[in-house]
Amino acid sequence: MSSTRKAPDLGGVTGATGVTPDGAAWLASAGTYPRSTLSLWEERPDAPVVLPCGSVFDVVSTPSAFGRRMLDRMWDEGPGPGPVAGFRGRMLLFAAPGTAQRLPALLEWEEWGARGRGPGEAGRTGGVPPLLCHGTGDAVTVPAPAPRAGTARSGSRWLVAPDTRHPWLPGPEALLRAAVRAARAAVRISIFPPADQGANVYDVSRRR
Repeated sequence: MSSTRKAPDLGGVTGATGVTPDGAAWLASAGTYPRSTLSLWEERPDAPVVLPCGSVFDVVSTPSAFGRRMLDRMWDEGPGPGPVAGFRGRMLLFAAPGTAQRLPALLEWEEWGARGRGPGEAGRTGGVPPLLCHGTGDAVTVPAPAPRAGTARSGSRWLVAPDTRHPWLPGPEALLRAAVRAARAAVRISIFPPADQGANVYDVSRRR
């Protein structure tokens, strides 16, 4: 996918674009009965559904504040993230199949390898909060293609909605880079606070 995609305004309730018919077909293909899922959405476009991970996509769940920093890094580097959803203070990053199995190992390797690189490089993943990785054998609640008015803030919603049958999906390496750089950005913010003391500063350096 082209790196000229425009980053959506994640401060809003919904993403820059909605789920298109092609995007809905891609999501439905993850389930056992894609036609049934599409039929349900035709009748009830405001209905979220539970879909399995591992074949069409994996999902990496992060705290919302940290997830936004990861998205900033991915937009800056191009071509951006894949589909992204929000739900109850978490951000769900849709990723390439196999990511859920590989990403935790890469994060552990980064942390172990950093121990021998000197004081300036130690703990490169120390500021990364626990990432919940959903892959084969797991399932996630997928937001409705068109949520009812007034429910987007309290329930699941799309921040970057799928709009094609073959969306770009980041792999474990891309998400690792984004997580490490997001952690570094958070450390810089906490060490050098902005002059405006009333501004929001997200402390993601503490593990929950």
